[in-house]
This record gives sequence, C-alpha cells and structure tokens, in this order.
Amino acid sequence: MPGPPIIADWGDDLVIHVTNNMQSMGTTVHWHGVRQLDSVQHDGVPGVTQCPIPPGETMTYKYKVTQYGTSWYHSHISLQYSEGLFGPLIFRGPATDNYDEDLGALFLQDWSHEPNIAAWENKVRYGMTHSLSNLLINGTNTFDCSSASDDSCVGGGKKFQTVFKPGKKYLIRLINVATDSQFQFSIDGHKLRVIANDFVPIKPYDTDSIVINAAQRYDLIVEANAPVGDYWLRAVWVDACAGVANDHPEDSTGIIRYDASSTNEPTSVSAIEAPTVCSDEPLESLIPHMGFDVSNIGGTTVEELRVRFTHEALFTWTINTSSLALDWSNPTLTRMFNHESVFPSEYNVVPVNVSEPSLLSSELLGALSKKKTSSADEWAVLVIQNKVIGLLGTIAHPIHLHGHDFWILAQATGPWDGTTDSFTTINPPRRDTATLPAQGHLAIAFRLDNPGTWLLHCHIVWHASQGLALEIVESEEGIQVTERDRDVLGDLCEMYDGWAQNGTGLTDGSGI
Repeated sequence: MPGPPIIADWGDDLVIHVTNNMQSMGTTVHWHGVRQLDSVQHDGVPGVTQCPIPPGETMTYKYKVTQYGTSWYHSHISLQYSEGLFGPLIFRGPATDNYDEDLGALFLQDWSHEPNIAAWENKVRYGMTHSLSNLLINGTNTFDCSSASDDSCVGGGKKFQTVFKPGKKYLIRLINVATDSQFQFSIDGHKLRVIANDFVPIKPYDTDSIVINAAQRYDLIVEANAPVGDYWLRAVWVDACAGVANDHPEDSTGIIRYDASSTNEPTSVSAIEAPTVCSDEPLESLIPHMGFDVSNIGGTTVEELRVRFTHEALFTWTINTSSLALDWSNPTLTRMFNHESVFPSEYNVVPVNVSEPSLLSSELLGALSKKKTSSADEWAVLVIQNKVIGLLGTIAHPIHLHGHDFWILAQATGPWDGTTDSFTTINPPRRDTATLPAQGHLAIAFRLDNPGTWLLHCHIVWHASQGLALEIVESEEGIQVTERDRDVLGDLCEMYDGWAQNGTGLTDGSGI
C-alpha cells in the first residue's frame, strides 16, 4: 500500500485489466478525476455505471487520457479504499514551471487498526464517530504499542524518507486519500511552489505550507536549497475540521535527507501556524494557467444538505431530503439501456438534458439550471448549502464530481444570498474536488459536454456511505456505449448476481 502506479502520457489510450482476487467481496475501480469523455461505462461506480466485479472475475477498463497531472485510482465500493485499495495515477504532460526530478506520488492518509468495515457496522452507521488509530505517509509510519490495548499490536514501523541533492528542484505529487482527515503539508526549511490543483495546471505560487482535503491533489516543486542536513516533512492533521477524530494526530511526519547515509532524527522546527478553519487553499491563489470564463448563467438551483435517522436508527445525510442508496445489481446505466423513464427516488437522480428546457421546472428536485448559447457553451450551475443544524452543521465536506472539472463560482461560510452577485465568473478556479464550508455554501459550474451518469458526492468515506451523494444524468440521449460494451456490462451483472445469491453480496449504506 499504496498499489502500483499507473503512468501514461497525455493522449494515450489505456486498457487496464482488474481481477478481483478477494474471496468475500465484489469490487470496482474508479479513476479519480478522469473525465471519461465518451467512456462513462468505465467510470467504475457500482450501482451507477456497472455491477461489482465478483470474486475470481475480471473487468477491463478502457479510456483515453485527455488530461495531465496527478490523481489516483481506488475502489468505489463502500469502505474498501480506506482499507488500502488505491494507487497513484500519473498522466505526464506540460508543467507551469520547471523541475529536475519527478519524485512521484506522495500519499497522505489516516489509518485504523480496527477494520473500518467493523467500525461502520458497530458505530458509524448509527451516527457515532470512529477515531482512527494513526496517520501514514506513502503507507508507512511508526507506532508505539506501549499504551495500546490491542494484544495484536506489534509497533515499530518506519518513517517515510527521501533524499535531496543540493540545487535540484523536485516535483512532489501530493494526494490526500484519507478516510476523513484534512492535512497541512510542509517541509521544514523549504518553500513549496504550487503548480497544479487536481488535474488543472495553475499559475505558480509560493507558500510555506498547503492544506489538502480528502481526494484533492496538488503538484508541488521543492528546491533543495537549505543547508545540508535532515529535515522533517510534516502532514499536520487539521483539528479545525469537526466531526473527525484520530488517536495520534501529532505524529504524521517523514524525513528529507541531504545525505543518504544519515540515520539521524531531524532536529528542525516549524513556525507554521495551524489552520483555524477547515477550508481549502484561498481561491485567489488557485488561478488556472489556461483561462476559461463562465458566461450566460441562467437560473441557479440550490441543493440543501441535512441529516436524518431512518426508522432503523441508521444515520444518513440527505441532499434535498433524499439520501443515496444504490442497487448494485441494477446500475443506472443499465436502467437507461433498458429505456426506463423513471429512476428509483433513492438513486437521487438529477436529469440534465440540453435539448429539453422543461427540465428547468422548479418542481423537479435538484434540476440543474442551464442556458444554451452555442453547442460549446452550455452550463450547469449548482449551489450546495450546508443547512445542517447543531454540531453536525460545523462539519465541512469535500465535494467531488465525476466526469468533469468544475468552476468554483463561490465558496464561503454563511448562506447563499440567492443571487449571482457573489459569483466569480472570470477564470475562476477549476478542479474536481472542493470543500463545502461548515454552515456555508459552495457554488459550482460545469459544461454540459460529457453525456453520462455522473456521481457527485462527499469524499469523506463515512459520509459517502451514509448517502451524501446524488447522480447527474447528463444528456441521456447523447450517451454513446457500443453494443459490445453493453453486453460486457450485462454479462458482468449476471456473474455478480449469481455470486451474490449466496448472500455475500448484500450491504447497507449507500453502496459507494
């Protein structure tokens, strides 16, 4: 852990065979942030674009690399990626500043000694917080078992470390794959030059530290210009984020060495102040290198985030009173192939069809607003408001959209004023994951240029399992999937159903 890297060049066609060698679970693999232009069937979401891959079976994913930069692949079934089913996805292409060596992906994550699936069944699905045990950098860290109550705790371990050569500039591809943690990343004695967020190149800016929420990525250049020595690399757990917990939040460190033979523990110190709010990097810092403006915004639809308990006392998040709950055996894409005109309410489907203005009816829950000016300029605008009251309203949510980068029109605490006056429409930041502030709002826009069924969800693993998600069915009539691919998906569902009849394929929660 992490899994093997998948490295390709901008413009490549990828063919990836995934075999499920687990004995008691189905799985899928999602290619985080990948647009999947004209290849929605390979997005890897159970209950949306496919049935799970049953044990012993293989699915082949195929798509074109239309972006460049840093991302990751991960299971999209329940809590599997929080148990280690993830790896780096690197698409090589241009950069907005120069560097000498690409150090590859650097994963930041939290880790539970109790399996997260057990924690879900015993606590989290009832609304209780599970405190994770430790923090990891690229899958490793040390742990002291002297105070642990678990007899199986063996302790030891090692710190992540890498070696700098004086005068060299290094590219670090920073990725947060946490279950529910935000981090503040820094390297003692060194500046960070930020050149990309998610898959979007930005105008470079320098900083002492950077905050990164779950599922986000930043490409950083670090120059080895400090005095020769050993330095702490820090991924500080941000305790300003509410609703999360960790048993050892102070211990997420690695080591930068200028001498590969050194075994000294660093003595460097940091004067960087910890964040006081749970938020993203300032929007004014994240200026896309290639400018695109958002124009011709029509009306705007608001989605309200709330919570509820089911009749079984299970805790769920809702968007406009509805909580996602998928049937793995009957994905949305298959339902469309079968010409079903009505989706189950628990699928939280938001249809957006550029050829049917009637979809703007205010009676349609979650309908996204758009205004057509040309075939290349059709927009969907969505405002999500955190309307949760009490302590749960103090939680921020990293929101991720499949199939698109989105433009961040507004991101602020407090309610949205109902107008577009606060929207930034001139080359606003673009990315695929952004934080909905606690008791605040997030306004995003995206082009209606990729027909498919796309998930929008919170990337805190617990919240996704608790239903904080919706599906955007975009331009259904324009979805192009070959008969061969339809047959492949149908065969996969038949294999999954045959295996799931044994009772091992059932799950509670949303399914994602």
